[in-house]
Amino acid sequence: MKLAEDVPYTIVRTHRRTADVVIERDGQILVRAPRKFTAKRILELVTAKRLWIYKNLAEWRDLNATRVIREYRNGEGFLYLGRNYRLSLVENQNDLLALKNGRFCLRRDLADQGGLKAARAAFRAFYTQQGRERIAHRVAYFAPKVGVDFGKVEIRDTKYRWAVCSPAGNLAFHWKCLMAPPAVIDYIVVHELCHRHHLDHTEAFWNEIDKILPDYRERKEWLRVNGASLDV
Repeated sequence: MKLAEDVPYTIVRTHRRTADVVIERDGQILVRAPRKFTAKRILELVTAKRLWIYKNLAEWRDLNATRVIREYRNGEGFLYLGRNYRLSLVENQNDLLALKNGRFCLRRDLADQGGLKAARAAFRAFYTQQGRERIAHRVAYFAPKVGVDFGKVEIRDTKYRWAVCSPAGNLAFHWKCLMAPPAVIDYIVVHELCHRHHLDHTEAFWNEIDKILPDYRERKEWLRVNGASLDV
């Protein structure tokens, strides 16, 4: 962790050619920079972008002020593919959690005995399972359009990123992506595939996304505004 006066940030060394500053979903400031960049040069970059950092941190605080706190009670709403489904605590169900008849049905004994931790785990497992086929299918669909190949596709906890693309082309998507609308999931998929062309977020990178999704800005904005609510 470094400090540019009152702006704390973490440096992540990469194989990219340029440096950029990003604010992660937890509010952490990351500076992704080539290995050849000196600490002094990185400090100058952060100093030059201080006003941008302040503005975006303020927006992050506003957006996260409405973060959802779950209680796992009957009637509580949970998102799946952008739609809101009410929760029902049920008896005599084989699956810990199932989506049927327009409701999320959670076994009552799980909620009673395991509490919030067990209920959250059931939802995470549901989104992970549903995401394996759905997102893998979308990756396979968009990869030829982007003009790239890819390696493994995983659904897991990617911490404070929606998805990551390794230098080898392996893709990992956060299970929370399954709470977003299909159009937003497609944006996340195309975003990561375009990193096969450019590992950074330069204009050339965004141009690649624009070729596939001309309305990507609207999808990106939806994720920025609503991302904090995609949680269990």
